[in-house]
Amino acid sequence: MNAKQRVAERAATFVSEGMVVGLGTGSTADYFIQALAELHREGMPFTTVSSSVVSQIKAHDLGLPSISLDQVTTVDLYVDGADEVSPDITLLKGQGADLVREKLLAKASRHFLVLVDESKLVRSIGQNFAIPIEVMPFAWRMVKTQLEVLGGQGDLRRIAGKDNLMISSHGSLILDMVFPDELDVATLNERLNAIPGVVEHGIFKNLANAVFLGVAGGVEERWADNGDEAS
Repeated sequence: MNAKQRVAERAATFVSEGMVVGLGTGSTADYFIQALAELHREGMPFTTVSSSVVSQIKAHDLGLPSISLDQVTTVDLYVDGADEVSPDITLLKGQGADLVREKLLAKASRHFLVLVDESKLVRSIGQNFAIPIEVMPFAWRMVKTQLEVLGGQGDLRRIAGKDNLMISSHGSLILDMVFPDELDVATLNERLNAIPGVVEHGIFKNLANAVFLGVAGGVEERWADNGDEAS
């Protein structure tokens, strides 16, 4: 069993009868979806809601009961990965271009568990990746100007190997921006939230309850201060 499978199966032990379970996207989230399928085959009743079309299709193919995002008011448990995790369990997400759905589920969830390996641990957010910022297509130049006032540098994301621009699942353009180290993440989070034309961004601060870290032969759980351990 590899590290991704170990953290996914550990997260699946937090699923209980009658839950609405949010499904993340990516290779580690796939293992979690497979673990849910085993619980479903064993007769546990629960419902899933997906953060992307990709995870929705996987859930459907495995026979998991699903509802659409517009039917959800709260989510009992949301399980997903992250591109970066800082020591205070702030996350960076967005390489998969599903920021709006992911943050909606993270905010609506009673418990948000993040599954990563040690390569995702960073000293500070933005260490390995630019900050993805979804913008309204007609407003991207104005937003970029505001981001440059904050010291940001970057441009619109393009599809790898092609000239086409990346379009998010929400229909937005994505600016990948690098900011000065002296601009702390808490301040950046607040300023990004205040810029008109920004649809969403990849900083997930004070949203995750725990990080499950795949380590040699086991799983290390790191719980945040914003909630008790899931029960």
